[in-house]
Amino acid sequence: MKRLAIAAIVLATIAIGGEIFIFATRGTRNDDETLRQAIRTEYRVYAPPMPDTLSFCGEQVPLNIYYVRESLDRELLSNMYWQSNMLLWLKRAGRCFPVIEPILKRNGVPDDFKYLCVIESGLVNATSPAKAQGYWQFLKSTGERFGLEISDEIDMRNDLEASTEAACRYLKLLHDHFGSWTAAAAAYNCGEGGLQRRLTLESADNYYDVRLNRETARYVYRILAIKLIFQNPQDFGYTLRRCDLYPVLPYREVELSGQDVDLYAFARQNDCSYKMLREMNPWITAERLKNKGRKRYTLRLPVKKGTEYNTIVQGRKDTSVVTHL
Repeated sequence: MKRLAIAAIVLATIAIGGEIFIFATRGTRNDDETLRQAIRTEYRVYAPPMPDTLSFCGEQVPLNIYYVRESLDRELLSNMYWQSNMLLWLKRAGRCFPVIEPILKRNGVPDDFKYLCVIESGLVNATSPAKAQGYWQFLKSTGERFGLEISDEIDMRNDLEASTEAACRYLKLLHDHFGSWTAAAAAYNCGEGGLQRRLTLESADNYYDVRLNRETARYVYRILAIKLIFQNPQDFGYTLRRCDLYPVLPYREVELSGQDVDLYAFARQNDCSYKMLREMNPWITAERLKNKGRKRYTLRLPVKKGTEYNTIVQGRKDTSVVTHL
């Protein structure tokens, strides 16, 4: 009797378990179908609109060539759907573009090159695995070649104004060599020698007709994708208000001269925190400037002691939607 009772309990348990399993499975199938239906009716991933015509620095992009069109499509997709990164780039442009744009114009360099700066660094002082540094990602040798001071204490690659001036000098040299702003952009990435070797080897005369390394092959298309998104952010799903953009920071200038300057003491003497001094002068790379050459440097400091972000942006209540950057 005892064995029969145990057997009955086991069978009942199996039966109940089976019913539970069947019920759970059936419920899962129902839930999956509900999810599939929700995805079909509520979730959308769109292919970005492709332009009929497009230019870079006034030079036409041959979108009639299939691999040109598809290469641009790839970069649009990659950047359009990297939303967190794109939002940061758009916000930073509010601070950086007002500095970059007049320098490009003054030097006779097309405005489209501000988008090259975006893809190079994301508009921050980035450092690459190859030791390129700053907003425009200069190698040390190239930065010095175009007039940037780089030492153990100073790295002007990290100064937006100075590095933009140097980038203009480099881009104009590349344009003079290749006769094309598009080729100048490509050569900025792979070097004038690298691009010239490929053009000569392949008997080609422009960027779109030459086979290049993977990074340079995508480079100009990335610039073009950023241009399209920045110039029409809402067409790609990005809605920002003017007050969402990072503002240009107000500052006062203080001259720094002499030898062996303790920057901690200098900050205290000028009613500024050491952190803010370094934030506003990222080209300083040491805690102490020995300055053996007795050069004069102009530092930027907050307008007044204790300037906080909410004070800086006070009055920036423009809630109009950004339609172009």
